Amino acid sequence: MPEKGKSILFSSFSKLKKNILAMVAISVITVAAIVSIFCYVFATDYTQNAAMQQVILKYKPMGYEQEMLKIPLKNYTEQKSFSDYFFGKKQDFEEIPIVDYSITENTIKYTPYLGEDLKGEIQEKPLKIWLDKGVSKSAIEKDFIYKKQFYLGTDSFGRDFYSRLLVGTRISFFIGFIAVAISLFVGITLGALAGYYGGKIDAVIMWIINVVWSIPTLLLVMAITLAIGKGFWQIFIAVGLTMWVEVARVVRGQFLSYREKEFVEASRSLGMTDRRIIFKEILPNTIAPVIVISAANFAAAILVESGLSFLGIGAQPPTPSWGNIIKENYAHIILGKQHLALLPGICILVLVLAFNVFGNTLRDALDIKNK
Repeated sequence: MPEKGKSILFSSFSKLKKNILAMVAISVITVAAIVSIFCYVFATDYTQNAAMQQVILKYKPMGYEQEMLKIPLKNYTEQKSFSDYFFGKKQDFEEIPIVDYSITENTIKYTPYLGEDLKGEIQEKPLKIWLDKGVSKSAIEKDFIYKKQFYLGTDSFGRDFYSRLLVGTRISFFIGFIAVAISLFVGITLGALAGYYGGKIDAVIMWIINVVWSIPTLLLVMAITLAIGKGFWQIFIAVGLTMWVEVARVVRGQFLSYREKEFVEASRSLGMTDRRIIFKEILPNTIAPVIVISAANFAAAILVESGLSFLGIGAQPPTPSWGNIIKENYAHIILGKQHLALLPGICILVLVLAFNVFGNTLRDALDIKNK
């Protein structure tokens, strides 16, 4: 085959490979977004934080099934509200693992499961508990006695690991949105001011950028987190306040190159205000590199949050995130039940890789030289 033909074939294959990788990356990001929003719809444990514990069922293998008796508590409501589908339902029932049961005229008799194929003594519960909640006798056997399947087994507290992994997607995914939004707001504002006005304003802002840039990201996030407290929203803010520096540097560089262009000079001569020139004339021309940086920052935010949660500074138990799930189970890498630590690690790896591939695809698509 001639060299020219080989070159064209290689170029076509390279483009096809990039397109396939880009489609896979977009698919992974889309799936993660859907799961993070509707995690409680897909979870088998739809209570808040998927934190229902059954210590008797700890360390059960993947695909394990157990018959359960569901006992309504005083605050039990049969219907789930709209918010329950997004934030989980407050636990208003008790689950008891059982071996067998029988329903008589006024009671439910059951044999509790005690673990390791052990049975407890026969227990009784009056049917009045269910009937007072408006549950019929036929509905008790249909909806309150069932086989519960643990698709990925259980952890050391007997919690459904599959549900914990799904709910953990929410923090690890949303941290990127909040952090990137904060970094864009701070970075674009300071970078635009420094690049457009120059002089003392540029010197002061660049001094702040260099100081923040010189501090390791993880240490800076830890310091901010300790100052404003540990928690769900605190970690979002802390990560966002450490990721604006790169955005500010890129925006400043773009403004420095554009502020002397002819269209900017023409805008000044027409009497346009600085605010209009910054936001209407120059800023739209700097969007392409900012979008690429945002994709990279998204991936970086996921890694930072996972690291902080692993250290115990991020999302606090019982709120699940991939980082603190790894922290709870990392010893199992050498002690058995390796999937408890490996699966959240694989989730982090796949999602971060997807955002990096997506960022590279955006860079190629927005690069004027490639066109």
